[in-house]
Amino acid sequence: MASGDASSFIDALGRLARAKKGGMTQIAKETGLARESLYRALGKDGNPELMTILKVISALGLTLEAKMQSNA
Repeated sequence: MASGDASSFIDALGRLARAKKGGMTQIAKETGLARESLYRALGKDGNPELMTILKVISALGLTLEAKMQSNA
């Protein structure tokens, strides 16, 4: 995360999930998670577990990559 702000990342992930064809209902089907739980987890005050994030990322056809910081 370039900004280092987890809430911005979760918000963006939620927006992508809602924008996908079929929306949150489709994401729920693909992840095996309840639609209502996804709305809560990816909502304004959401605090999703890592496994939820990984499942949603996968359902969106995305990958999560970690890179060493150049100043580390």
